[in-house]
This record gives sequence, C-alpha cells and structure tokens, in this order.
Amino acid sequence: MKIEKTVTEAITFRRSVRIYKQEDEIDSKAVKKCLENAVLAPTSSNLQLWEFYHITSKDVQKKISAACFDQPAAKTAKQLVVIVARKNLWRIRAKANLNFLKKNFGDKPIEDYDSREKFAITYYKKLIPSLYIDFLGVLGLMRYLVFNLVGLFKPVYRQLRNSDMRIVAHKSAALAAQNFMISMAAIGYDTCPMEGSDTLRIKRVLNLPRGAEINMVIACGVRDPKGTYGPRFRIPFQEVYKEI
Repeated sequence: MKIEKTVTEAITFRRSVRIYKQEDEIDSKAVKKCLENAVLAPTSSNLQLWEFYHITSKDVQKKISAACFDQPAAKTAKQLVVIVARKNLWRIRAKANLNFLKKNFGDKPIEDYDSREKFAITYYKKLIPSLYIDFLGVLGLMRYLVFNLVGLFKPVYRQLRNSDMRIVAHKSAALAAQNFMISMAAIGYDTCPMEGSDTLRIKRVLNLPRGAEINMVIACGVRDPKGTYGPRFRIPFQEVYKEI
C-alpha cells in the first residue's frame, strides 16, 4: 500500500509540471478521491459554489487542450480537471444548507429554536439573498454605496457588488483546487493549474450554462524530468512575511 506524503512533504513536492510522462498512466479512481478532498475546502458561507469536471475521455481532452492553446501541460496531460465557479447556484446551495440545518436542529416549530439556531436559519433565508440578489448590477451598487456610507461610522462588509460576489465564488473554487493539487501531490501525482485558455470554448465543450465560469483547468499526470522548467523560485520569505 502506497504511503501518502505528509502535508509539508506534499506541498514541497508539488510543482507546476508542464510535461508529463506518456508511458505512465494515472488511476482515475485516485484522482476522483483527490477531488473528494477538494470539496472539503473552506468555502464562503458554506455555499460550495463550485463544480469539478474530471476529463478522462481522450476526445474531450483533445478539445479542452485545444482551448488551452495546446500548451504542453494540457497536451501531454493524462487527465484534466476543470474547476468551475457556479455563483448562479447560490439559491440551490443556500436551500441545501437550510434543509441540512433544519434536519440537524430537529423537527420542531421555529419558535422552539434557540438564538443560535434562529441566527443560522435567518442567515440563509435573509442575509444570503440580500447579498446575492441583483439586477444588472444596480442592487449591488446601491448596497455598496449605502454600506460604504455606514462604514464612515463603524466597520461594515464592503464587498457587495456583483463583481465582488463573483470573486467570492472564484476564491472558494481556488481553495478547492489547492486541496485537490496537494492531495494529488500526496500520492505522487503531478498537476499544473492553467489560466491561459479560451474559457468560452471550454464551456461549449462541457455544455455549461451561461452563469457557469471557468476558474482554472488543471493538468494531471506523472512528471517528465523536463516537466519543470528549472529550480523553484520564491521571493525571499522575509520580504513577504509581516509580523504585527
């Protein structure tokens, strides 16, 4: 049985690998397991506004690779994973959270809920809709202006525009992607997150709806010795670490 690397070992092992060995296949079940780890990533308000498309079909992989400009990571990958941000599913995911909470709180009248339980229910029934409902960006702009006015007198949440909520969804999707890549590294598989792509073409290949947005495409495989383009470079830690 293969022993997984420690977290630190996996993080150190992980590199953005751009060329993969063609003779080494990877186990799609193991990749799927790593995606199961991805969904355990932290996510804003637990809305989980993400989807993961695991591409094992060679025909589909060729189409995705072409949409990624046939860059070496995409062209030589044994499998691909497309991370999709789904801000447009906030109503469905908020309802799922509500149903989960009510089930765990027990079958009882709402007046019997304690203050913590009432807050949780109100959060998904009222606060989340107040943040995500928008119309052509107008409501988001109004919220932004009002809250920034209030913010002159006290701390307030300021990321209230439609573009801000899109960023929130993409941040959560990126956290899940990192969970996936570290999980892959832990079992000795390599990855490369790719942003350079024709996202519209990828959406067409995957038959995604208009509201879905491509977060990144991740190439998967076993690294070729030429797959990393040199030693790892990082800005010196003391330049980016600030203790206050």
